[in-house]
Amino acid sequence: MTTAARIPADQLARLASADTQRLAARMAQDVFAGAFRQSATVDAAPDVVVLGEVAAHCADWCRAGASDEARALRLAMLISGLDQWGLAYTQAFNLEAIHALTALIGGLRTRLEAREDALFQQYFEQIAEVESDAIDFKVDLRRGIHLALWHAMAACETAEQVQGIVQPLGSMMVALDTQMPELGWRLLADALANIQIALLSDIAPKSPLAQDGTQQLFASLRHALPAERYQAIMAHAGQAVVAWQQASRHSAA
Repeated sequence: MTTAARIPADQLARLASADTQRLAARMAQDVFAGAFRQSATVDAAPDVVVLGEVAAHCADWCRAGASDEARALRLAMLISGLDQWGLAYTQAFNLEAIHALTALIGGLRTRLEAREDALFQQYFEQIAEVESDAIDFKVDLRRGIHLALWHAMAACETAEQVQGIVQPLGSMMVALDTQMPELGWRLLADALANIQIALLSDIAPKSPLAQDGTQQLFASLRHALPAERYQAIMAHAGQAVVAWQQASRHSAA
């Protein structure tokens, strides 16, 4: 269960390398952050000029793919990432909608011609349905989402605020394990390892509320997941933390 050899081959790697997949995840995070800030600070309708510029930048990146298929896959990853960021934040912060994000995704889709849209739909569905496809994208994407919500929780000022994020974050993690029964545990292990690394590297708040929230999160996963599954996740996360510690000591030396 913990050997890399048991991960099926990524059928989409020929169209998008691991680096391209990771870049797609980072772009989705950056684009979402901008759309979320706009929705949070502007009472009026989304700024169509700004959204148009962002959409044009995204479209340019997608057009840089080497073929029609590669271009469609880039867009599918980007919109999949934006969808998942939007869903996570609407759940975590009890939002009805993120209007700037909805407008941005709509703008990206309306640029497509019929054949381009068909290819986009094909890869969008493949990413969702085949666990091992675009796996590097999925790992980076979920790491970003889970860490962002964890940092938001760690910055909370009341126990009620902490609980308000811990509960949906834990539910998201359990749902991910259900949605990806073969590989979801690896994505969770990666996220939990990075949470532990953040704590060890002093880049996260050390308040009692933050510590309590982290303990609640780990406890909720331990209770919600099958024991064997949780143990595998924690063992994999522990290996990643030890590797980070060894690399840090080597760098310091």
